[in-house]
Amino acid sequence: MPEGGPRRLVVWVEYDGTDFRGWQVQPGARTVQGELEQALSTLCGGAVRVVGSGRTDTGVHALGQAAHFDTRSGLSLLKVRLGVNGLTGPDLAVVDCREASPGFHAQHDALGKTYRYRILNRRSPSPLRRSRAWHLRAPLDVERMARAASFLVGEHDFAAFCREQGRPASTVRCLERLEVGREGDEIVIEAAGNGFLRHMVRTVAGTLAQVGRGERAPGSLKEVLASRDRTQAGPTAPPQGLFLVRVDYGPKTPSPGPPEPEEETLDAG
Repeated sequence: MPEGGPRRLVVWVEYDGTDFRGWQVQPGARTVQGELEQALSTLCGGAVRVVGSGRTDTGVHALGQAAHFDTRSGLSLLKVRLGVNGLTGPDLAVVDCREASPGFHAQHDALGKTYRYRILNRRSPSPLRRSRAWHLRAPLDVERMARAASFLVGEHDFAAFCREQGRPASTVRCLERLEVGREGDEIVIEAAGNGFLRHMVRTVAGTLAQVGRGERAPGSLKEVLASRDRTQAGPTAPPQGLFLVRVDYGPKTPSPGPPEPEEETLDAG
């Protein structure tokens, strides 16, 4: 494989987090970062280090996780995508690959992220969705949940909605959007903001579920925010309902490459 000059490539990755021990590489554990690095190192003919937009926990899924890596490989973008997908398991796929400027950074250049949390709200569980949604039997009042969510929109100190261990120096974040709606027998919570704390979306989901069950008033979330006390918020919802939908880079988003041919294999060309 001929080597060229240094390149920084960006990949957008979709994965089912059920059988991964989260994103970050851990000794003796299967992780998304580890799987990607192994595949890319094999494909590019040398050690590759992958830098993601952020971590996801065990069991959390992604529709559009973003990550960058550096390589001197001359492989086309298409062959990188097809090659990685041929070397990883069926629960992980690179859905896009682009050239980036040398200074692009998947984590530091992120302007915001969108997460989605799904609650299966019916009497019976779903064997087909057991790893895709949090099952709650008791009926949830979506309108009450939406009213409660409105109190969290904007810039606030979200200390009450993140785990205390490893809490950063600043817990102020801006939630640009927090919507609650019903799709069939599921309640979908979608959050978009400039940054999220560890377990923040899952704690918001757990607290909104309490509102939906009538266990707390919608307006009580103002007092929860003001308290900065984790014990005042609801439980941390389980990971299987959470999806990282997309990462926003604004004008720094790498431009798409040339159109892909309708059919091409790794051996083509």
